[in-house]
Amino acid sequence: MAINLQKGQRENINAPKFTIGLGWDTNSSSTGSGFDLDASVFILGDNRKIISDSHFVFYNNLKSPDEAVIHTGDNLTGDGDGDDEQVKIDLTKINSTVKEICVVVTIHDAENRKQNFGQVRNSFIRVVDESNNSEMLKYELEEDFSIETAVEFGRIYNKDGQWKFEAIGVGMKGGLEDYLNKYN
Repeated sequence: MAINLQKGQRENINAPKFTIGLGWDTNSSSTGSGFDLDASVFILGDNRKIISDSHFVFYNNLKSPDEAVIHTGDNLTGDGDGDDEQVKIDLTKINSTVKEICVVVTIHDAENRKQNFGQVRNSFIRVVDESNNSEMLKYELEEDFSIETAVEFGRIYNKDGQWKFEAIGVGMKGGLEDYLNKYN
């Protein structure tokens, strides 16, 4: 049975291979145009900075160099139930310099479309054990992000040789660019 996390809560990830599932529903009638939310993954070293440009995994760079992090592709609408985007993580392949994996969701072209996370509901991040397809952890965002166009849903980090997941739920109003500045 999955553990439902609260913001800031941390739990061990006891699986070497797992899938990060991200989901959301949007209120497209509020802006007149559809939403395109995008998952991005920042793979960080000891200094909490991206190890290299190729360690930024998103819809235009679907794999990390060691193929330990693989984005399954861009969902342009978010329609339907379940995961809207997925990222597969294989800790058996991860480079030893990797200390943290941050998962961020942004709204594509948010400024021009006048969209923000206040118009997004039922947002979640979940961790699914690849060996038996069971949900281990889930974090549902409950905050109202009325000006933010990017939200860091969670992070996976290595503490004393044990990989853990932390529910973050922190937004920024400058979109993906804010996170690129933060982690570069």
